[in-house]
Amino acid sequence: MIYVTSDLHGYPLEKFKELLDRAGFGDDDFLFILGDVIDRGEHSVDILKWLLVQPNVELILGNHEAMMLSCSFLFDEITEDSLDALDSRKISLLRNWKSNGAEATMEALARETPETRGDILEYLREAPIYDSVSVGGRDFLLVHGGLGGYSPERKLSDYSEGELVWTRPYLEDRYSDRFMTVLGHTPTCFFGPEYKGRMIKTDTWINIDTGAACSLSPMLLRLDDMQEFYVEE
Repeated sequence: MIYVTSDLHGYPLEKFKELLDRAGFGDDDFLFILGDVIDRGEHSVDILKWLLVQPNVELILGNHEAMMLSCSFLFDEITEDSLDALDSRKISLLRNWKSNGAEATMEALARETPETRGDILEYLREAPIYDSVSVGGRDFLLVHGGLGGYSPERKLSDYSEGELVWTRPYLEDRYSDRFMTVLGHTPTCFFGPEYKGRMIKTDTWINIDTGAACSLSPMLLRLDDMQEFYVEE
């Protein structure tokens, strides 16, 4: 079975494992996380360390992981030379990340060993910006944000990282008819109160970001049969 989730944003790892158990997720199944496991919540690094040892889980890069990677200089050895090298560009990148809820992630990473921080950064650098899977007779594109500047004439390889991880589709936007695009990034409650905490499915894309960044809970979607799993509140 193939499962997808998105935008955990430091959600408590043990509660997320309970959701996996409720859905029947096992060693023979595979889970795609569509970005943004970090920031805002207190358990970002717990999730990252868990990901390092999961053979059947893949993280698709989200904009929050991209911001963290842009600030990887923070995790180098602090010296007088490195402080001098903190130029205006790096300061701008750091301000951007901090303004998007990075404080808890930064504090937790500072408590880890250099080896663990290095392993995490290497893992994130290798994370793909999209993936695709065929299951249940259907083709799915898995991406964090969407398809910015979408055109049926464009190949997936033509899209930039920014177009894939920062895009926010409108309800009326349509993507390819050849595959169903599964995405996160924009909490579904932002589309209207009727979508709060619930998945949105249009004819060409599905949004599974049910608002962990907004003190709600993540969900799981099983692509084989399109069954939805939610946290029991």
